[in-house]
Amino acid sequence: MFKKAVFPGKYIQGVGAIGELPALIKLLGKQGLILASHSVNDKVLPGCGVDWSARAIPIELFRGECCEDEVTRLSATIAQKHVDVLVGMGGGKTIDTAKIAADRSGIPVIIVPTIASTDAPCSGCAVLYSKDGVFDSVCYQKTNPAVVLVDVEIIAAAPTRFLVAGMGDALSTWFEARSCERTQSANECGGYSTTVGLGIAKLCYETLLTYGAAAKLASRRNIVTPALERIVEANILLSGIGFESAGLAAAHSIHNGLTALAETHSFYHGEKVAFGVLAGLQLTGASADESATVFSFCEEVGLPTTLADIGLGNADQRKLMEAAEKACAPGQPIHHEAGVITPGKVLDAMLAADALGQARRGAGVAARHQLA
Repeated sequence: MFKKAVFPGKYIQGVGAIGELPALIKLLGKQGLILASHSVNDKVLPGCGVDWSARAIPIELFRGECCEDEVTRLSATIAQKHVDVLVGMGGGKTIDTAKIAADRSGIPVIIVPTIASTDAPCSGCAVLYSKDGVFDSVCYQKTNPAVVLVDVEIIAAAPTRFLVAGMGDALSTWFEARSCERTQSANECGGYSTTVGLGIAKLCYETLLTYGAAAKLASRRNIVTPALERIVEANILLSGIGFESAGLAAAHSIHNGLTALAETHSFYHGEKVAFGVLAGLQLTGASADESATVFSFCEEVGLPTTLADIGLGNADQRKLMEAAEKACAPGQPIHHEAGVITPGKVLDAMLAADALGQARRGAGVAARHQLA
């Protein structure tokens, strides 16, 4: 096995970047098609200053789940309309559906994320779910997206919860990369971690700690600031390259396990990944100082730190064991961690993270009462 790293063909980020889309479609092919979520179709596309009909670029509405049925439907539309460039515009599931359908159709894909909620835009892999939103499998594309086009003004206008969830997804990048390097496990492009992959993963974590809180404030006011620009880049580009070229481990496996529990379905990918990071730190025996730093970051920006924060406050251990068992299924990246990982260990790690989160929250309340 060799060292491997992968990257998108182009990454473009800035205010008003959406205006570059027609030229990029023309650069790559003759007939484009935009796959857009309903919110993008209703709120984003009309304000882009581009007459899509006049440019003969049809818009196809995404039906809400990145599942086999939706990919098959979109692939048929691509063939019927003789599309040779597909644009995926919206959140993570819209983007993943576009990536899989374009790969199966043998055409380039342009990704236009309208929220910075995951690191999906830059990657050459995508997650398929069941119709009911339960994790099914990871699909690997032959190449990464031809272009990732990020209009920061659009992202600044989106609800802040999306940006924070993206920070939760990005938070896992360094810890999972570090685990893969320690155990010499394969990264997501089928090789060993590269120096650039590890360096970008570490920079992603450092950027979150430095600029995360300020970026959240900017997002709340729908304004573009240098801090917001840096966090958007961390959530999308640094995390995207970092996880793919350095690897996944416990946090994403725990997320995958949590998707099996219906109570978590209303929570975003990055929110569940963030709890997976905290549980992963307990699983791997991280130092108390490192664990405290990560808990503090999550508390500061508003990421989950307890099971109750992801809908599982009343879940018994039997139900939580279902998630732990799914997290430890064969082929899950949790096995990139050192030692033998079992569902029992994962269950204990989730309970330990929850206990710490509750204790810290209780201590904070007590301290505020004393000051009052």
